[in-house]
Amino acid sequence: MDAGSGEKTGKPLGFFEKYLSVWVILCIIAGILIGRVFPGMAGFLDRLAINVDGAPVISVPIAVCLFLMIYPIMVKIDFSEVIRAGKTLKPILLTLFVNWAVKPFSMVLIAFVFLGIVFVGFIGEDEMEYVRVPLGMHEPVGTEIGDGRIVLYDKEAREEIKPEDIGYQEGDDLPEGVVRRLALRQWRSYLAGAILLGIAPCTAMVFVWSYLAKGSGGLTLVMVAINSLTMLLLYGPLGGFLLGVGRLPVPWRAMLLSISVYVALPLVAGFISRKGIIAKKGRQWFEEKFLHLLTPITIAALLLTLVFIFTLQGDRIVRAPLAILFIAVPLFIQTNVIFWLAYGLARLLKLDYEDAAPASMIGASNHFEVALATAAMLFGLQSGAALATVVGVLIEVPVMLMLVKICLMTKNWFPHNPAKAQKTGV
Repeated sequence: MDAGSGEKTGKPLGFFEKYLSVWVILCIIAGILIGRVFPGMAGFLDRLAINVDGAPVISVPIAVCLFLMIYPIMVKIDFSEVIRAGKTLKPILLTLFVNWAVKPFSMVLIAFVFLGIVFVGFIGEDEMEYVRVPLGMHEPVGTEIGDGRIVLYDKEAREEIKPEDIGYQEGDDLPEGVVRRLALRQWRSYLAGAILLGIAPCTAMVFVWSYLAKGSGGLTLVMVAINSLTMLLLYGPLGGFLLGVGRLPVPWRAMLLSISVYVALPLVAGFISRKGIIAKKGRQWFEEKFLHLLTPITIAALLLTLVFIFTLQGDRIVRAPLAILFIAVPLFIQTNVIFWLAYGLARLLKLDYEDAAPASMIGASNHFEVALATAAMLFGLQSGAALATVVGVLIEVPVMLMLVKICLMTKNWFPHNPAKAQKTGV
């Protein structure tokens, strides 16, 4: 449907989207049960990876699933809309300002306060996690990187071992079952996941939130396109900078590889396939047939990814079930802070309600797929950073539905242009 066709772009929240938090909880249970019943499954899944410099970097199951989740969003984007975005410059500049000049830094601050101060006594100030040494870091054992340290780790005993205990000299081959790991405080690992969420603005569910709030479909699509392009430029540098601020390792090679694999690849694939399919089959077939074929694939990929993650995270959750709550609190606060900041600025800028609602919600929600993939690439699927990104999914639907209701209740704060809500950008 072309922009200005007079037909609505979105659909009411479907059965799957409406109960997404329920499905996430069921995936948590399923993943934990699989990990318990088949204790070797976690190790098997972790080994299904593409190795770089002898270390597993890209998890094949997660990479495939995440591509199937991200590609359907990218293929919807008509980048010619970006060129015509001048008519809606104010809401676009507002979104870019909130997403990239405010949100990443507020996430670091809020997550640090709660994870590093308020909850650190419950998490354990000296509770350590032994995560994968990020790609590109070849420092010798004992080297301190930020707040972490390169150590030797016995995978079977699940404990750090001293080099002298096994007669290890730098450059020697490691004994079987012993690997190099990055020893990191647990709460800082959670902080890393929160940071990766904070620099990944939503490009998927925001279509649903915008429709439910009766926002401008055309503007939403333009902002998603611009955010996708902006992520290519800013995600790696900003993520590396903020990880450094949080005294976390700054793995530049891995950051650049992550944004290439999980944003650039589906973005290019979506752009090329969209043009090719529309040229061959026509726009109507593309929108009414092809896009609908992708929906069940996307849903299946999301659920399978969550089961994978919680199969690997099962032991951690059983040992410390409150970890999900500790992570959820700062994420909940961050979402509300960013929404109200953007919503308030939209009112000061005298934006139409139809522009104000999506401009505020695209910053409030997160692109958890890219954040999860990057956390897995940097620290491994079993890390606290990966868990933190998944907690973002758990709270997203109920919080965003709450914000949709707030938008609808406060529509009279803004001037109205109802025709905008009828336009699509697909």
